[in-house]
Amino acid sequence: MLLLYSGVYAQNINVPSFALSEIGFQIKGSGYPDTLKTIDIQLVDDSYSKNIKVNLLSGSFDTTLTIQNSGDYKLIFPDIKTDYSINVIPGILSIVPPLLAIVLALLFKQVVISLILGIYSGALFINGYNPLTAFLRLIDKYIIQSVSDVSHTQVIVFTLLFGGVIGLISKSGGTTGIANSLSKLARTRRSGMIATWLSGLLIFFDDYANALVVGNLMRPITDKLKVSREKLSFIVDATSAPVASIFIVSSWIGYEVGLIQDGLTTIGSPLNAYSVFLDSIIFRFYPIAMLFFIVVIALTNRDFGPMLKAERRALKEGLVSSPTSSANQLLQSSELFGNEDKAKWYNGIVPILSLVLITIAGLIFTGLSSLKEQGITDYGVRDVISNSDSYLALLWGSSSACVIAAVMIIAQRILSVKETIDAWFNGIRSMLLAILILTLAWAIGSVTNEMRTADYIISLISQSIDPRFLPVIVFAICGLISFATGTSWGTMAIIFPIVIPLSAAVTQMNNSSPEDTHLILIGVVSSVLAGCVWGDHCSPISDTTILSSMASSCDHIDHVRTQLVYAVSVAVVTMLIGDILTAFGLSPYIALLLIAVVLIGVVYVFGKRVDVTS
Repeated sequence: MLLLYSGVYAQNINVPSFALSEIGFQIKGSGYPDTLKTIDIQLVDDSYSKNIKVNLLSGSFDTTLTIQNSGDYKLIFPDIKTDYSINVIPGILSIVPPLLAIVLALLFKQVVISLILGIYSGALFINGYNPLTAFLRLIDKYIIQSVSDVSHTQVIVFTLLFGGVIGLISKSGGTTGIANSLSKLARTRRSGMIATWLSGLLIFFDDYANALVVGNLMRPITDKLKVSREKLSFIVDATSAPVASIFIVSSWIGYEVGLIQDGLTTIGSPLNAYSVFLDSIIFRFYPIAMLFFIVVIALTNRDFGPMLKAERRALKEGLVSSPTSSANQLLQSSELFGNEDKAKWYNGIVPILSLVLITIAGLIFTGLSSLKEQGITDYGVRDVISNSDSYLALLWGSSSACVIAAVMIIAQRILSVKETIDAWFNGIRSMLLAILILTLAWAIGSVTNEMRTADYIISLISQSIDPRFLPVIVFAICGLISFATGTSWGTMAIIFPIVIPLSAAVTQMNNSSPEDTHLILIGVVSSVLAGCVWGDHCSPISDTTILSSMASSCDHIDHVRTQLVYAVSVAVVTMLIGDILTAFGLSPYIALLLIAVVLIGVVYVFGKRVDVTS
């Protein structure tokens, strides 16, 4: 933003320093005299010059420019005798950073280095291909911004505190006690997987808490039952975001409803955002189908793809992790465990249960406080949760659980005060690699946002489409963007302002009936929410994917590689039957029934029993 004086008036001009070729970018200005109706702007480079006339409204302008070719350009404002430099690069380069990070991670199984190289490549493009500047911006801009964001800092602190809880209950024998108790109920591989799935359903209120609690809680049990770490992390990951995204009371709801409301406001719709959200739940075929798919896999004892190999290795060789696994070995080391002779289930359950209950209480408290500040007196439970601060609630829950676990340990004289503090620190240390990867994942998300990766991908979609195919196209695009950027929430924020107006425009151009218009709107909303979960679920740079592999102590790339086949299989079935057929009028309930039948067929046709050698 620049403030310049020319005569008796001042202009505030906002021009980006970076743009993609053939992708429009916004320039804004204000402070011109109200009597002035237009201004001239010149766009020039070494061999090109173009005059652009911009209309003013009440002394301001807000317009979009598109530059067809890459290069270094200057945008000159003759009236104030100043210019702005714009670095324009080919649009296709915007997908290089996330694509490079993903490909390198899958090929070389070095996720940290892959993420760093992905971020560096983006910084290189943004900073005029200067390698030194790109390296410096990687550190002082993208990394620092990732950890300085308040919500990111809250997630980091929550993750560290949760690691402290795990360190305390593990060293006190609490984890062993839980495993001993649950092992009486989970006596088989089948019941162990179902118990993990049920645990994921119970912790419905937040995907981060879900992944961390279920992964750490069930790992000792599934290890004893010879369930591979790959299968454990898959179940953990496949129940965390899917459950939190569709449950009517969770940390996702306020965010999702807010984005829907913004989109509805843009098109002037009188619809209630929360009602649209509720209507969309039954159309979110991917998360619902994935939850069902886990049960089918567990009950049939069948797997296919890389997961079959991992499960047979665990069952027949007793290796729950791949021999080449680079998972966090500290979680398996003796530093975190001990006092098996004093193992009591309540030393593990009470801190975890307190974390869950205090977090829920925090959601209610912050929600009520927010409603009070807004002056809202008529509300229900869903309104309370929608207005809550999930990050604060998680911090309160995790910090309280640390205190409760420590007091229980010291009171029972299982550990001394010094040993208790050491156990807490060891637990925190176990999460440091997860924090590093999370930080890098956020950083590459910032790079893709600055490089407008999503805008480029969206620009590839033709707008001359049959509105009935809009839901499935939106699902696929959201999945692609979420996969490339590693964030479902970020993708939602980018996509909703575009696809809700797009839905209204396309249905209007095709003279759709009010019923069909509403159906397509619900389909588009559900496709955004489900597609973002799918892409986030598949992506090796996703925070929930990272947390799931870390909490399960599974090699991260092994987790992504084995899970990807299942996620894509379920997505293809839900797109063909759910998104397409319901847009043509099929009942979503019948669609879900057909999806269930087809998924069972897929498991029996392509899957093989884990306990059979052939």
